[in-house]
Order: sequence, then C-alpha cells, then structure tokens
Amino acid sequence: MSEQSAGLTVEGLTRRFGGRDVVSDVSLQVAPGQVTCLLGPSGCGKSTTLRMIAGVDRPDAGRVLVDGRVLSDDTVQVPPERRHVGLMFQDFALFPHLTVAENVAFGLSGPKAERIARAEEMLERVRLAGFGPAYPHELSGGEQQRVALARAIAPRPRIMLMDEPFSGLDNRLRDGIRDQTLDILKEEGTSVVLVTHEPEEAMRMADEIALMRDGGIVQTGAPYNVYNAPVDRMAAAFFSDVNVIRGRVQGALTDTPFGAFLAPGVPDGTDVEIVIRPQHLRIDFDRDGRGPNPTPEDGVPARGTVMRARFMGHESLVEFRMDHDGSMLKATVPSVFLPQPGTALWLMIRRGRCFVFPVTG
Repeated sequence: MSEQSAGLTVEGLTRRFGGRDVVSDVSLQVAPGQVTCLLGPSGCGKSTTLRMIAGVDRPDAGRVLVDGRVLSDDTVQVPPERRHVGLMFQDFALFPHLTVAENVAFGLSGPKAERIARAEEMLERVRLAGFGPAYPHELSGGEQQRVALARAIAPRPRIMLMDEPFSGLDNRLRDGIRDQTLDILKEEGTSVVLVTHEPEEAMRMADEIALMRDGGIVQTGAPYNVYNAPVDRMAAAFFSDVNVIRGRVQGALTDTPFGAFLAPGVPDGTDVEIVIRPQHLRIDFDRDGRGPNPTPEDGVPARGTVMRARFMGHESLVEFRMDHDGSMLKATVPSVFLPQPGTALWLMIRRGRCFVFPVTG
C-alpha cells in the first residue's frame, strides 16, 4: 500500500436531490492520524458528504476509498457495517437499556471475554474506569459523550466520522473532552473527518480545514493558512467579523481614504473590496487636531465618530461612522476601552493584514 493511498480518499463525490446538486465534486485525502474538518454554514452539504463516506447515502458520482480499497464507486457500494468506519453524533445515541460496558462492547465481535476486556480497556482510556455497570441515564452529558467515544473507537475503525459531536456539551466541558478525543484518535492512527459549523472548533481541532459552501469545497488548507489567506471575502467573513472598504483599481492601485492599496494583477477599472478584520484597525485620539503620526504600515489616518462601544469580556468592540462617506467600521481593542458616543477618533489600517478581492456577482 502506498503512503498516498493510506487513510481515507474521497474523489469527486456528488449527490443530487430534486435535480439539484447538494454536494458537488468533493475531494479529500485524510491520512492516518489526521483530522480534517468540513467547515461551513448549515445546508452547505457537510453532513451529506459524511453520510456518503459512511455508506448510509449513495453518491450519484465519485469514489470513496479506505487504505486504497474501493468502498463506493459506480459499481461498488460496500454496506456501512463492513466499512470499518466509526460514527459519532451530538445525541450520543447510547442504548438506554444496556449498561455502559454493554454499550461500549455492542459493536465488537469475538469471544465474550475479549469483548469485555476491550470495553474495560476503552473505558479506562476515556477516564471512566469503574463505570461499566452504570446505565446511561446515571451519567452526566460529558460522561455520556466519553462512553460514545469509547464505543466508536472500540472496534478500531480506520476512519472516524464525527457530526457536530460536541455541540450538545456545556462550554466548560467541551474543550477538555475535545482535547481528550483528539489525543485518543491520534494515538489510534485513525483518519478523522469532523463536521462543524463553528470556526473556533475547526481551528482548535483540525490539521486541515475544508471550507464548504453551496455543496462544494471552496478552500482547503491548514487552519493558519485558511484564516490568514482566505480565498474570497465570504471565506474571510466566515471566521470573524470583517470591515469592507470599496474602491476601484487604477494602475494596480486602489485609492481609499486610508491611502492607496496595492492590487497586483487586477485589471484597471475593476471594482474591489478591501477586507480587514476589526482587530487590525489601529485607534488613536485626535489630540492635536492633526491626527496621529502614521507609519508606512498604517497608511493614511481617517477620522470617524464613535457610535457605540461595548466590553466583550476580553476585548472592547468600538463601532465608528466614518467622516469620509458615512460608512460603518468596527475595531476591537484588548481589555477595556469604552469611549463615549460622539467622540472623534482616528483610525489607521494595517496594510499587511488587509485582503483585496475583486467584486463578483
């Protein structure tokens, strides 16, 4: 088996309902021990893609392979129970009439003593040793999730498919259980596909993010790259609030109230959007009537009037109406910074943290 064929391979998966593609030409390669997050808004095709990989939904086109073995194509459709794929969902799906140990052992084969031993081993790994005789209703939500994890991993699946598995957990529990889950899956060398609509969860868990929109993957890469080099405005905005400044390109430059911005390779006359996240705006008071002294990185200062300021817990969010065109911009400031509405402040943009995209549509 070649390195390239090890793990999960998805090639051109497509699914149509009512003459419309709900998943279109989705391709992925997930190596053993790698976590890939399918990230996107509700209805973009994430869960349908997961169901096709699991074998509970048949694609209209494309292939699914595990370790080079074809599980699904135009002629082959291996049933879900023979795919060696583990499944985890947000509702845990534990059997209420079975004990914790019986739940974990449910999908195992072989002699009873071996099944019991494997169940006890998995409960110990998820820090639930001694909970075997209990029933699911006697456990907390976090404990039930760990039982579901133990049950999913017990058969040693080559692939683990996870559909929003942590969304039902209290925020205080979520981070710890996510980290524990990742540690165990990586130790097992399992290829993981995680579906989520939460960018923070994807950034925390993924080795690779596949950003989905309208049934297709629009960008794939490491979390750092997807966040810092978004493919378009919508990709940037999916991860955080963004400010948008509009302009038109002339001579590879776009003129704005904050100075000229480079737009290399964009034809003259093209309308563009300059996108910047609120944390990359710099604020200063108009102490002397001239505004702050800009650095080359900051460009030209522009003045705005504070409309609202709120403390968000670890930062302050300040909203401005800009003098030059009445547009609204948002800036975030570490710690507490709550200027009164009506206060005139100067804003400068960190050019190196801006994205310039041609206007489409």
